[in-house]
Amino acid sequence: MADKKKRKRSKDDQPEDLPFKSILESDDVILKVLKSYISSALTTAAGGNGASSSSSSKPLTLADLSLSSSCREVADLPRSSVQTAIETVIVQIARSILAGDGFSFSVPSRAASNQLYVPELDRIVLKDKSTIRPFASVSSVRKTTITTRILSLIHQLCLKDIHVTKRDLFYTDVKLFQDQTQSDAVLDDVSCMLGCTRSSLNVIASEKGVVVGRLIFSDNEDMIDCTKMGIGGKAIPPNIDRVGDMQSDAMFILLVEKDAAYMRLAEDRFYNRFPCIIVTAKGQPDVATRLFLRKMKMELKLPVLALVDSDPYGLKILSVYGCGSKNMSYDSANLTTPDIKWLGVRPSDLDKYKIPEQCRLPMTEQDIKTGKDMLEEDFVKKNPGWVEELNLMVKTKQKAEIQALSSFGFQYLTEVYLPLKLQQQDWL
Repeated sequence: MADKKKRKRSKDDQPEDLPFKSILESDDVILKVLKSYISSALTTAAGGNGASSSSSSKPLTLADLSLSSSCREVADLPRSSVQTAIETVIVQIARSILAGDGFSFSVPSRAASNQLYVPELDRIVLKDKSTIRPFASVSSVRKTTITTRILSLIHQLCLKDIHVTKRDLFYTDVKLFQDQTQSDAVLDDVSCMLGCTRSSLNVIASEKGVVVGRLIFSDNEDMIDCTKMGIGGKAIPPNIDRVGDMQSDAMFILLVEKDAAYMRLAEDRFYNRFPCIIVTAKGQPDVATRLFLRKMKMELKLPVLALVDSDPYGLKILSVYGCGSKNMSYDSANLTTPDIKWLGVRPSDLDKYKIPEQCRLPMTEQDIKTGKDMLEEDFVKKNPGWVEELNLMVKTKQKAEIQALSSFGFQYLTEVYLPLKLQQQDWL
């Protein structure tokens, strides 16, 4: 990797009044701890995969499981296959109209009742139930019209072999769509109907996520060195197909919820002290960042540690990266990153690190309800540590943002909190 300058630090480099400074080891000691953990994790993973057959090393899929409910998953399809699938749907509609039966779409249901958490895969998948969307119905005529329009636009994109943003798609017929959330929702429906990933439709979201640190990759054949992207980092390409040739000497990937914490880490060059790749979607995870994170994890074989706010929504964001969202459960196989560790900020950290009361926030009734609802989720119940932390949060009715650590100094996050977390391997 380029620019491998590392700032050597000792205990004496830290201000004396920082909480926990006295038990913080030197960077060299912490790096040895990390190397030991990574070596052990890789050995365990290799043992878990088994060496008896080549097929045993393949990731587990839905097809390998005998589930009581049949489930639906999509796949990356070439442009020609998407075009053919749309033409097949339109021919079926034409035949139905000519037969005097009108027309309707059979659309996979993405309702909460049609979602299933699969513990063996540790992700949410979509069951196989569908709903009928008839044109000759007052309640569904408009949505059926939008569906037909979206199919037509996607077909044009396939013919021209070009990509557009979701915003571009919306502005092709503002009067019909009325609001972008409506065209976005039907776009997901169309993806389910055709059995392809959303990226296969040649429709992408605007750039949102950024990455900085010990990573080199090609973007449309241009080599990008993320140690030379400044504090702002490199915008994550909206089209994952143009990303390749990933190289890294990092020890882990640090997934950060918010832009403010990301900026602190980038400005302090945290990735040079502790070789890592820092990535954020600046809040709610977008598709491009989720795809990019999974690609890094699978290709570089690095552990992923997550830094989120100590509130129900921070854990919700973490769960979207790890287990998938219910809205896009049909594509969870491509969008989820397995085995993400919850590094912080956890509810137990508030007392452990003596976060001042004035930096803690009272949870609203909606916060408490969201926390209790999450305790009922199967993917939370599977992890006793998550259950314990969520119960503590609901009991104390307190939450805190990552920035609460700034009460000890603006650089406390990078100078003490994260190094100590790494030193103690304090993650769930």
